[in-house]
Amino acid sequence: MIPRYTRPIMGRLWEPENKFQKWLDVEIAACEAWAELAEIPVDAVAVIKRKAKFDVKRIDEIEKVVKHDVIAFLTSVAENVGPESRFIHKGLTSSDIVDTAQSLLMREASDIIIKDIKGLMPVLEKQAYKYKNTPTIGRSHGVHAEPMTFGLKFALWYEDMKRNLVRMKRAKEVISVGKLSGAVGTFSNIPPEIEEKVCKKLGLKPETVATQVVQRDRHAEYLTVLALIAASIEKISVEIRHLQRTEVLEAEEPFTVGQKGSSAMPHKRNPVGCENLSGLARLVRSNAMAALENIALWHERDISHSSVERVIIPDSTILVDYMLDRLKGILEGMHVYPERMKENMDRSYGLYNSQRVLLALTGKGMSRENAYTVVQRNAMKSWSKGIEFKKLLLKDKDIKKYLKSKDIEKIFDLKYYLKNVDYIFKRVFG
Repeated sequence: MIPRYTRPIMGRLWEPENKFQKWLDVEIAACEAWAELAEIPVDAVAVIKRKAKFDVKRIDEIEKVVKHDVIAFLTSVAENVGPESRFIHKGLTSSDIVDTAQSLLMREASDIIIKDIKGLMPVLEKQAYKYKNTPTIGRSHGVHAEPMTFGLKFALWYEDMKRNLVRMKRAKEVISVGKLSGAVGTFSNIPPEIEEKVCKKLGLKPETVATQVVQRDRHAEYLTVLALIAASIEKISVEIRHLQRTEVLEAEEPFTVGQKGSSAMPHKRNPVGCENLSGLARLVRSNAMAALENIALWHERDISHSSVERVIIPDSTILVDYMLDRLKGILEGMHVYPERMKENMDRSYGLYNSQRVLLALTGKGMSRENAYTVVQRNAMKSWSKGIEFKKLLLKDKDIKKYLKSKDIEKIFDLKYYLKNVDYIFKRVFG
């Protein structure tokens, strides 16, 4: 429940009052369309628009008896409208209302998430430029590889979010469809013109061909995009969690005044925010799997998808909204320690220059196989004995046959590794 109340806009979107209001919006739009075709009296539509309202408690009372939420809703509305209510829901089936309204809700949720991503990206860009030239060791398999800059991590995450923004906009379009074509999608009791008019009024596109429902691959794509966004958030969170480990401690998430890290150990500063985000990403991923399983329904429709969607769609949108906002706060207040990055880089005795030595030797005529053997021999000795890699190279007779002392000294210039950072930044930020 924390995400719901922390992010009230998204939470309120999925409240019963808003859901039923969207149902009513669709029903009224359908009545107006019927009136335009002279199938419903204009005066009746005016009465419906003036009197149509519902009561959530009353809907719940009726549903306990009829065991059908749409019928309960229509009954509650009819109690307020009176005789003209006979024109409401003309030619429609429940899913015409529920699916079209759900598309409206998912579209609104998309707008919130798109805004969240757009709000996060400037934070990533700011931090990328702030640490653009801050050297740090790159790691593969968790082991020192070659130097990079800390700003490149943020540039990478910015590019991730740029793709997520494109995905979310596409998912919004994919789900922005309405369906008012009757019990099995054949327009048997309602003309196609009604669907076209209602969808146009609501800013949706008509589902090209439907059964009783909008096809669930649309919803699965939407939920999968949310899962990808959550995965990107987890990717960032896992990196921060690793960097915050005591043995590394190159960066850590904010630790506010008065915050406590442990009930037993007062010294603790734990990456609880990032751990929280990693855990929530698992929920969003599992919801995407449930959405994929909703695609295959019996014939023209069953309702096995319905109970699932009542949970996974509100939960995933609320969670991703919350996760993006919390990540933004973590990145804005992040503690970064460049001095520790330098210390950690030095812990591997300059071994990250091994590829440069290998290339220099092959460039001077040594075979790659022999060069690899010579470099690795010195590297393993450096690591096991705790001796600076460069010192061993300067004393190695096999290497000195090909490389002079000044050649070796030049190889160990840190600036060499960072010479194309500007180029990468231009590709990312333009």
